[in-house]
Parts: sequence; structure tokens; C-alpha cells
Amino acid sequence: MKEELKWVPSTVDVTRPSVARMYDYYLGGSHNFEADRAAAKQVEQIFPGIAQSAQANRSFLRRVVRHLVSSGVDQFLDLGSGIPTVGNVHEIAQHDNPSARVVYVDYEPVAVSHSNALLADNPNATAVLADLRATSTVLAAAREVLDFSRPIGVLIIAALHFVPDSDDPYGVVAEYMADLPSGSYLAITHATWDNLTEEEAAEARKVAQIYSNSDNKLAIRTYAEVTRFFDGLELLEPGIVTVDEWRPDSYEDHTGIYGAVARKP
Repeated sequence: MKEELKWVPSTVDVTRPSVARMYDYYLGGSHNFEADRAAAKQVEQIFPGIAQSAQANRSFLRRVVRHLVSSGVDQFLDLGSGIPTVGNVHEIAQHDNPSARVVYVDYEPVAVSHSNALLADNPNATAVLADLRATSTVLAAAREVLDFSRPIGVLIIAALHFVPDSDDPYGVVAEYMADLPSGSYLAITHATWDNLTEEEAAEARKVAQIYSNSDNKLAIRTYAEVTRFFDGLELLEPGIVTVDEWRPDSYEDHTGIYGAVARKP
């Protein structure tokens, strides 16, 4: 525990599972606790492909960032960024463009504490402790690092399925995009239960029950509901597909996670 206390804020409840730390576990990270591992292992028993899905989601993020950098985007706002692991946005973007700037946003204290420790010597990247739903707070912090007169890539990876309809996720996304200039991009991944068999749907409901005991409940959405996040934007090919089908550079199985990228005209 002494080792852990170096990177864990004193306010963190290590007995309650965190979706960010569970995701870290799926990706093979070390910034998780027994409660997170226990919940994650419960999910794995029901859905053995969860770690593969998390990795496919991460692979999508890598492909998207590289594509946007090659399209001239050198600024990124990563909402619900999670705990840093290998293949973070700044690592990918700055590999191709060393001057690329990144603002990470998460409300998980472990994620932000560890991110800022990792970024201590990186003047072009920072992490902000905030809920992505607090748009005015996030945008004010982002303006201190990013130039809002030039295109920005907004990344909301595996985060919106933890935002219930009662919190108006569509309005939240629209508010971010309204503040950005033409030529900016929005990339989203979102869990779905579309096309599940009856048996798979029953397993999915069990998984949702496990997450209901964490710091965030699941808000699974359909293809049509995910499409609404891109209203007024121009979807890049191939549109809204499972993340393993978005411009793949390796073979991955179907994941049950939609992914898409769109441009603000």
C-alpha cells in the first residue's frame, strides 16, 4: 500500500470500484485496487471478451489520433480520458508532431494525479480534474492550453455510455462542438447491445448490474441513439461502425462498441 499511496490522492475510496480503474485493469495496467479487480473479474466471467474490447477501443483511439494529425490537427481535448497507459493521446500525437498539444479531462482523481505526474516534463500536455458534463469549467481550462481559433480534435472514448439521458449527453456534446471552429473533429466510441443474441443480451444485463455498483452506471445506446451525437457534423468514412471496422490496420473480432469520427463544417 505504501507504493500505491504515492499516486493515490487521500480522498479516493479504494473500496468502491471505479470504471476508470477497471478499464485500466482490462488494458493490463497497474493503477487499480482489489475492489476494481474483483468487479472487473466478475465482468470477465460473464463476458470473457471485455479485455479484447477495451484493447480494440484503444486501437481505434490510436488510429483516429494518427489520422487527425496527418490531416493537420495538432490540438486535442480528451474527455473522460481515464488512467494513462501505453498509447496515450499525447504519445501518439507528439510522435508524429512534437508540438501537438493535449488536454486530458477526467473526474477520477487517480487518473488526473497520475496523468500530471506523467506529464510533469511535457509543456504541451496537461490533465484537468473535472466532469466532462461541466462544459464551462472544462472549456475554460482547455483555453489555457489550446488555441480555439484553430481546429481541435475532441475525443470522447468509452465515456458517454456512463452519462445517462437525464444528464443530457447530446446537449453536452453539442455545447463542446459549438465552441470549436470549423474544421474541428469529434471522435466517439460507445458501447451498444445492438445485434446481440438473447443469451448475449442476458449476459449484458448482468454486466450492467455489476457496473451499477461502481462509480458510474452504464447507459447503453443503439445505433440511432449514437448517431444523434453527430448531428450537424460530417461523418468520415466508413461512418458509424464497430471500432474494429473503422479503418482497421489489423484483424480484431467484433467488439460491441461503436466508433466514428466527424468533422465540423
